[in-house]
Amino acid sequence: MTAGGSHLGTSESQAGASGQSSGTAKRRAYVAVIEGFIGSLMMFIGSIGTGWIANGSPMIRQPVVIALRTEGWGVAVSTVLLTAGAMLLIRSWLRLGQRVADWGASSLRNVVVAISAWSLPLLFCVPVFSRDVYAYTGQGRLVMEGQDPYQVGISTLSNWFSLGADPAWAEARTPYGPYFLWLARAVVGITGAQPDASVLLFRLLAGIGVLLCAIYIPKLAELHGINGARALWVSVANPLFLISFIASAHNDALMVGLAVAGVYAAATRRHLLGILLVTASIGIKPITVLLLPFIGLMWAGPSATWLRRFLMWGATAGISFDVLALSGVPYHLGMGWAWAIMDPTPGYTGYSPSGFLGQQVEVLANVLGLPGGTLATWLRTAMKWTAIGLVLLLMFRGDYPRVVRRMALAFTAVVMLSPIIQPWYILWFLPFLAVTGIRDDWQIRSLYVGVTFFVVFGAQDQLSVWSFVELPVDASSLAFFTALAFTFYLLVLDVHTRNLLIEGRPLDLARGGWRWAVAHAASRRADAARRAEAARTGVDRSEN
Repeated sequence: MTAGGSHLGTSESQAGASGQSSGTAKRRAYVAVIEGFIGSLMMFIGSIGTGWIANGSPMIRQPVVIALRTEGWGVAVSTVLLTAGAMLLIRSWLRLGQRVADWGASSLRNVVVAISAWSLPLLFCVPVFSRDVYAYTGQGRLVMEGQDPYQVGISTLSNWFSLGADPAWAEARTPYGPYFLWLARAVVGITGAQPDASVLLFRLLAGIGVLLCAIYIPKLAELHGINGARALWVSVANPLFLISFIASAHNDALMVGLAVAGVYAAATRRHLLGILLVTASIGIKPITVLLLPFIGLMWAGPSATWLRRFLMWGATAGISFDVLALSGVPYHLGMGWAWAIMDPTPGYTGYSPSGFLGQQVEVLANVLGLPGGTLATWLRTAMKWTAIGLVLLLMFRGDYPRVVRRMALAFTAVVMLSPIIQPWYILWFLPFLAVTGIRDDWQIRSLYVGVTFFVVFGAQDQLSVWSFVELPVDASSLAFFTALAFTFYLLVLDVHTRNLLIEGRPLDLARGGWRWAVAHAASRRADAARRAEAARTGVDRSEN
């Protein structure tokens, strides 16, 4: 018996009966594939002018690159191409889902072709939306030079600024596991810390993670009665995944790929392999330690007593932590990775639920003369403890067939209730939600909103533009208005995509909104009249 089980009880979890020929479905899907490839190609060209190029890169001295990065027209064109390309990729993803909506036999092939085509230009673009990949090179150099990345930042390296890393990494300890540091050291050993070659190798490592997701997400989905092609479309084909894991080359891709493979192995009764794969994921980035209790539940089995569950939890943790402890012996890394769990990054992001609510509490409390900063900190702390409580609840409550769903919800709670959420953090838990079912209602619409928001945010927040370049509108504003205009097109003007988030034509929606407003105002007037009449009746009675 496997640990498969969906939270869906509808036809959404199964492949629909195809009402069209396979050839027609492929032709329709390829229209979206080609459109997305064009969007990725636009991002590739735009990245040359606004992406993150290391100071030590020879690219910076190429005439075309100089023109695109130092001339106002070059920066403006690059900004528009990068942003419009990302938004076109969003439209292509949405249209691909519509074009293969029957999710028949050929749909998995169509989604895989789309992922491959859309990833190809991103594989060679200048890093965009993040420059963390350059910090990976610095941390690899630290290990190679015999320094401990868990104790010192990359500023201890000679000529570290030429690596291209964000200065925030200068004094920061690495939050990554020992296996990733091994890989980073190997990359630096191969490339000699040459920035562009290092980026390409880190992209290939991220590509391994994407490949693992592409292989095991459909299998894990089918284990839960969910259509594998749709799960892959939701989780891997979405633009945020491809941009974050291919263009930005985040090591989270390898972490997620190993985690998905490990969960699949555990769900199919290969428990030791599952533990080792999840342990490898922890060795890339320790956040996936959250999966171990649920791997232990799969090992315990569907009819396990509480004693057996506790024994399997202990055995799972023991195997994983023993392997990680031994892995810290090479290069004298020890268990330094544990600090990333015990001492997380301070602060908050304003768009996280915790950060946003904390800001509102602080403002309101300050107006009332209360210690707003203290109350906001208490709220954020309370939300973190709430996440821990939800993890424990999901560990101890719930049936066996839904154990992967419980794990997905626990992972979601930890990320969404954290004070710091980076755009790619939602990709940690999205595959596990996808394989256990995301319904075609508010759930998928929430995903559309989240993906679009974070792509728009990344497009205008992470641009590398020199301060001396003269522009009539700064690049960040240009990117924002370009993304906003494209979003308006998707929501209002595009007859194919506007119904995905809102149902009905724009004019009908406006009329419906007006009718609701008029009815609401009339209802409030009627309530006010009734209250006034009741008040007058009360006065008359008291006088009598």
